[in-house]
Amino acid sequence: MKKFKKLEPMDTGSLVDKVEIRLLAFFKENNLVPGDAIPKELEFAESLGVSRTVVREALLRLRTLGLVESRKHRGMILKQPDIINNFSRILDPTLLGEDTLKQLFELRLILEMGMADFLFENRDPKDMKELEKIVEAEEANSPGKIRFALDKEVAFHGKLYQMSNNITLQGFQNLLLPVFEYVYLKETKNEDFDDYHFSGGKFVTHRMLLENLKVGTPETFRNAMRRHLEPHFDNAFKKNGIK
Repeated sequence: MKKFKKLEPMDTGSLVDKVEIRLLAFFKENNLVPGDAIPKELEFAESLGVSRTVVREALLRLRTLGLVESRKHRGMILKQPDIINNFSRILDPTLLGEDTLKQLFELRLILEMGMADFLFENRDPKDMKELEKIVEAEEANSPGKIRFALDKEVAFHGKLYQMSNNITLQGFQNLLLPVFEYVYLKETKNEDFDDYHFSGGKFVTHRMLLENLKVGTPETFRNAMRRHLEPHFDNAFKKNGIK
């Protein structure tokens, strides 16, 4: 029996999809940077052999992503996209599946473990005093508890993100806040959460993290933060019966 060569898969992308991809390639091939003017719709249409309507739709997509914009007297220019703003449009917990929410929450855990060096590099007396006030307010309402009020949890960790002095990291923190709130509330409503047995024998509180930030090192702080977040890590790995 004769052996046939395999058929190559057909390109099922729409014409607008193809033009969008080609425009992005054009920007790269011509080394365009934010602020550079780009050709007019008609020029793109003639070069690509498609209608202006198709080009307009492709450019509209890129404008929605924040990659291009119209400027008076200059026409269309390339723009640096606002990545955080683009993500924020779709990161509504009610619109995302459980698996996506879980992975986004895990991303937040990863970020909090990774910021230690930046905290120690950028900490200053003013920030430390503000962090102290946050901890004091928390202790006045829920001393020694594992289950913090959400606003206190957000205030403490949000201040750490701010102290990193990394604008993009702060943006991600704000971006992931609705996801954090959704998953955090879901986890802490579980009765098993208060009975969680920490591997180190006790819960690492925000006070302990603050004291570590005062006199410790990035490495000791990372270890303390890992123990502080241990119930959430174990829930991610489905350990210790928290589900």
